[in-house]
Amino acid sequence: MHQPIRWQEWGEEAFRQAQRENKPILLDIGAVWCHWCHVMDRESYDSPEIAQIVNERFVAIKVDRDERPDIDSRYQIAVSSISGQGGWPLTAFLTPEGKPFYGGTYFPPEDHYGRPSFKRTLVAIADAYREKHGDVVEQAKLVESAISQAESFPGGKAHFSSTIMDRILESILKMFDADHGGFGNAPKFPHSAALDLVIDQYVRSNDEELRRVFVTTLEKMARGGVYDHLAGGFHRYSVDQSWIVPHFEKMCYDNSELLKNYVHAYQATGEEFFADVARDIIRWMDGWLSDRERGGFYASQDADFSMDDDGDYFTWTRAEVEAVLTPEEAEVASLRYDVNEIGEMHHHPAKNVLYIRAAVEEIARRLRLTPAEVETLLASANEKMYAARLKRPTPYVDKTVYTGWNALSISAYLEAAKVLGLDAARQFALRSLDRVLASREKSGELLHLLAYSDPDASPRHIPGGLDDYAFTAVACLDAYESTADLSYFAFARRIADTMLDLFFDPVDGGFFDTARTLPGERSLGILGTRRKPFQDSPTPAGNAVAAIALLRLHGYTDDPTYRQKAEQTLEVLAGVAGQYGLFAATYGIAGLHFSQPHTQVVVVGNGPTAAELYRQAVSPFSLTKAVLKLDFNEVVPENLPPVLGQTVPQLPTVREHGTAAILCSGFSCQPPVSEPEKLGRLLREALLANRVA
Repeated sequence: MHQPIRWQEWGEEAFRQAQRENKPILLDIGAVWCHWCHVMDRESYDSPEIAQIVNERFVAIKVDRDERPDIDSRYQIAVSSISGQGGWPLTAFLTPEGKPFYGGTYFPPEDHYGRPSFKRTLVAIADAYREKHGDVVEQAKLVESAISQAESFPGGKAHFSSTIMDRILESILKMFDADHGGFGNAPKFPHSAALDLVIDQYVRSNDEELRRVFVTTLEKMARGGVYDHLAGGFHRYSVDQSWIVPHFEKMCYDNSELLKNYVHAYQATGEEFFADVARDIIRWMDGWLSDRERGGFYASQDADFSMDDDGDYFTWTRAEVEAVLTPEEAEVASLRYDVNEIGEMHHHPAKNVLYIRAAVEEIARRLRLTPAEVETLLASANEKMYAARLKRPTPYVDKTVYTGWNALSISAYLEAAKVLGLDAARQFALRSLDRVLASREKSGELLHLLAYSDPDASPRHIPGGLDDYAFTAVACLDAYESTADLSYFAFARRIADTMLDLFFDPVDGGFFDTARTLPGERSLGILGTRRKPFQDSPTPAGNAVAAIALLRLHGYTDDPTYRQKAEQTLEVLAGVAGQYGLFAATYGIAGLHFSQPHTQVVVVGNGPTAAELYRQAVSPFSLTKAVLKLDFNEVVPENLPPVLGQTVPQLPTVREHGTAAILCSGFSCQPPVSEPEKLGRLLREALLANRVA
């Protein structure tokens, strides 16, 4: 708002002005958390000289990519087809009708980094639009054709086979970095869906190679600088191969998916280290990304507190450490976190990223202390350093509440609460889901955006996209399994049915990312281009999650429509899914749900035996397993989904047995089991019986 650029919102008025004045459109797509967006704002968009060029020769539109992923996704494809670049800030030049003809990402104020200056680019684009208009229009047509081809999946349609998951898993394993964990080289992103797929297959196979992949990755990440060792939670990605120096922004969706990874790794290995990291992620999300009053999860925390720093809030000089700690604490902390006179930050060489360099036992040997003494000094040092950090200028927290990201966080909290016994996390997740569902009931539809960071701002009416519907349907199913409250199951079914109505392609199968256009509606720019998102980037792919929601519903209803639509969705990409490898991991998880019989455990009863049966049921990890706990008075058809309503009450020994668990695989159930150890054995046998690779 403070900039001299006359920015407009994406909308009819901006396009009408461009057409009326015959000016090209400058489209800037950025994000609150984006460091280079802030840099370009300061260097170029705050400049009166550049503002004069933009205001005289362009119509300027600014878009928040988190708020409008539909706009961002399409123009990312467009600019990538032009320049081979993508990311943020996205700088696109459009015809007055919104057709892209040139673009890039960050443009420096002067010729630099092998890129032309922004001023020179603006003048050249404006001149070309005026003097070579025919060429501009022709280029826009070529780009539009490239966009449509990018979503066509040539050769993708095929019969779905479980061998597709073999190829996806094989590709993931080939990319594994055995030295540092993770996949590929720098920069390194978490790829949470791939980790979950690997963990699931390890549990089914007991293959030590698979164990090494996820254990190495999750340990290296949690000990690296990409993890915040003072506050908890993960930064967005690492700029180096070793997970040491991160990009410091912290995203809601990254932490929700990593929370699941660490909970699942704990289930698969029993190693308390993974459970501790999971609890620490929740500690950070509770403290920084949670609306404790109304429920709901905020979007992100910035990397920077000003335009002049790059992670200074999170990093430390040796002098800063020594200023807040006793000499003994400083010595231990410096050894633990590798704090030296020269650190890792190029813009400020004295700044150190905190990462775990030395084990407690090694520090104890070097300082001639006991491990317990080192632990005590470290705990005190961490507490004091965090308290000191809180006094620094703090990076902005974007308190915008997005439906889809909230659904991911709700599912993660419910998963952690179930496995780790965290009732407070469970209650907050349910309150957050209730807020999402209340908004749906009030507006009559799922909205993409529930609240802005400014509590006094009224959010725009942005209809929910495929991600919002698919993620929320899954969150409702997770809530049903957490509570046995049938209303959550009913919400899941209604949301999934609406998703099918608004987004499903009845001709070719699969889901579009935006709702079908009604007669008389007009799509601005290239929003009319249909997209079917199948790749994880960076949130789970909408089509894959939609298929998972439908398949889980099928397991509770035996409604063939759900399974048929899921199969048609998987078939859209079946011919080429293996080529997507790492980025098709959620698609692979959907394939698991389709190809493996779903496993359901229903625990009936109260008291210590019921609690132990439930613990045995939730302990082993499987992506295709569901666990319900019911009181005796809840075991009536009216309180159960259709399949369970038909199955459980018809087992005549349920009430005779008293407290018991019923293990079902597919649509076949075993007799009730009252011994927790026996249930655990039967469940492990059921999981080991099914394996993809």
